[in-house]
Amino acid sequence: MRLLARTVLVATFAASPLAAQTFPVDDSVLRQIWSQGMDSSQTWPLAQALMDSIGPRLTGSPGLRAGQQWLRAMYDRWGIPARTEAYGTWRGWRRGVTHIDLVQPRVRSLEGMTLAWSPGTKGKVEAGTVILPDLPDSAAYQQWLPQAKGRFVLVSYAQPTCRPDSSYKQFALPDNFDRMVKERAAARDAWTARLKRTGLSVNDLSVALARAGAKGIVSNFWSQGWGVDKIFGTRNDLAPSVDISCEDYGLVYRMTAQGQNPVLRLEAEAEPLGEVPVANVIAYIKGSEKPDEYVMLSAHFDSWDGSSGATDNGTGTVAMLEAMRILRQVYPNPKRTILVGHWSGEEQGLNGSRAFAADHPEIVAGLQALFNQDNGTGRIQNISMQGLTGAGAQFAGWLSSIPTELTSEIKLALPGQPGTGGTDNASFICYGAPAFGLGSLNWEYGTYTWHTNRDTFDKVVFDELKSNATLIAMLVYRASEDPQQTPRIQRVMPPKDGQAQNWPTCAAPARASSESTR
Repeated sequence: MRLLARTVLVATFAASPLAAQTFPVDDSVLRQIWSQGMDSSQTWPLAQALMDSIGPRLTGSPGLRAGQQWLRAMYDRWGIPARTEAYGTWRGWRRGVTHIDLVQPRVRSLEGMTLAWSPGTKGKVEAGTVILPDLPDSAAYQQWLPQAKGRFVLVSYAQPTCRPDSSYKQFALPDNFDRMVKERAAARDAWTARLKRTGLSVNDLSVALARAGAKGIVSNFWSQGWGVDKIFGTRNDLAPSVDISCEDYGLVYRMTAQGQNPVLRLEAEAEPLGEVPVANVIAYIKGSEKPDEYVMLSAHFDSWDGSSGATDNGTGTVAMLEAMRILRQVYPNPKRTILVGHWSGEEQGLNGSRAFAADHPEIVAGLQALFNQDNGTGRIQNISMQGLTGAGAQFAGWLSSIPTELTSEIKLALPGQPGTGGTDNASFICYGAPAFGLGSLNWEYGTYTWHTNRDTFDKVVFDELKSNATLIAMLVYRASEDPQQTPRIQRVMPPKDGQAQNWPTCAAPARASSESTR
């Protein structure tokens, strides 16, 4: 906490206001929100503490619990009541260090890490490598499985180049680029067919190899950018599953294919913790006139743990946290109750927010608006009305009083389509409640930071993060003050592929890891 306080002074001194803003209406609260959010932003120290010191927040991990304790401490400091609300259990796991090296026929330290929930090695393990073979059917694979014993099995397609297509497009002759793309597509399709012929899903294949005595399962999930991999999890709890970089995977794969007998050494620390309690963090500012109506801020707090969980969804978390700080200072007696949900289990199927919506029908029924943000560090540009035909005019009214510096690029999708599961507002819109996703500018999110090993603090664009937090605080204020309730009239759903479509149904949350379908 002392380190955070020192950083606040530096960040506040370094901040510079945007050009003089124009307020469409003379509203002292909006002016104070601007001053707090744009001239005295706390987004930098909040993000630094969360992303650097606490780090990733995998569901069921000690990192998630530490982060939730930090959230509650911050709200307590600001005088905002907050609670941890349990909704079930999940597979607990603590990550340790991963070291993986090529030790024969030459020495090279490889870039890699175990997948979430992978077992460790209990010391150093050395073994040769084998590529999952190309066999005609599942019976042939069953006969081959004993040959995996005592070896690291390579189970991913080896990219012909780890140079992104953007680089090829810039420098290669067009015919050469086109040929590379076609050859790569054909080889990738052939590898996909190879996996399909095993008769097993990716998870089941990993388990089968482990049961056959494989020393480990080695994979690569290249994100198609320079040095970037997606890092997910495994259900295999028998042998370590490790992702190594596109470049290093290609190296080991080629050496194996050419009979050069590479040997890998792996040391992976991991500790399974059994089923552990999981929870959301909920904070609120009580409404003074309509306490049973709610304006809600929403962002998932959990992350994958291949990196720091910075833009997925540390930035959404910090935007909501900062908005609550601002509102507590300048709007301490809102007309409607202001709630914030910091959800757990989003990456496993929106489990935290789905559980909250199911457990609190009174809040869903009294919801004036929910604002959810979950797609990176960029400034907010797109907001869908989620299929609610009367919401557009109301939303436009809220935006009309906010300075154009924050709203000039925003496009409203009218009436839009209700979300079906991509992020947490889908847990509420399925009930017909006005729950809106705040879509951000891309900033190469899908390639470089979404679920990758490069989702780190330095990728945060703080000018845009503080603008988002300020905009969200203003939207919450305007929605709270609005004398009219947000209409819930649902659009007629358009047909899809010639078939009639209905409003999405609300999925039941998985309240234990054994209930997960992912």
